[in-house]
Amino acid sequence: MYLEIYDYLLFLYLLVALYMDVRYQKLPNWLTAGAMAVGLVFHLIMNGIDGLIFSVLGLLVAGLIFLLLYVFKALGAGDVKLFAGIGALIGVVNVLNVMMYSIIYAGLIAIVLLVFTRTFLRRLVTGLFAMISSLTSKDLSHLETFKATKATRFPFMYAVVPAVITAYYYLGKF
Repeated sequence: MYLEIYDYLLFLYLLVALYMDVRYQKLPNWLTAGAMAVGLVFHLIMNGIDGLIFSVLGLLVAGLIFLLLYVFKALGAGDVKLFAGIGALIGVVNVLNVMMYSIIYAGLIAIVLLVFTRTFLRRLVTGLFAMISSLTSKDLSHLETFKATKATRFPFMYAVVPAVITAYYYLGKF
């Protein structure tokens, strides 16, 4: 097992983020901005300008990719900032792995929730009718109404924690 100091900082960050997301369904700015600042300063102190570049690239790549998902309403703004903080702490390669596994785990969790809450079939039928209505009438308001209905949601941290464990395992850190 080969963990760096920044890995332990990540684990502490995720522990607090998990608590806040599950308890309050919010990730406060002080937490996410704090992780970004800690990542930037830590890597600057430890590795100089190379460390700062490592951290900035992780922050930007994670933040921009998840910003696109936010624009399409796939996740909340707190999740974008969460991953920008993760990127600042662990860099581009590690954060891309964590992002990939987070999306996979989120999809699996969503499928399980849809199947076991019996909303899957209902949303599937409603979605199909909304698409057909929008196509036949050439009016997208049916799809907008469907998108506005409350979907099955869960704290994204439920996917992030196992994603970090999986990514670290496959990166050889565990």
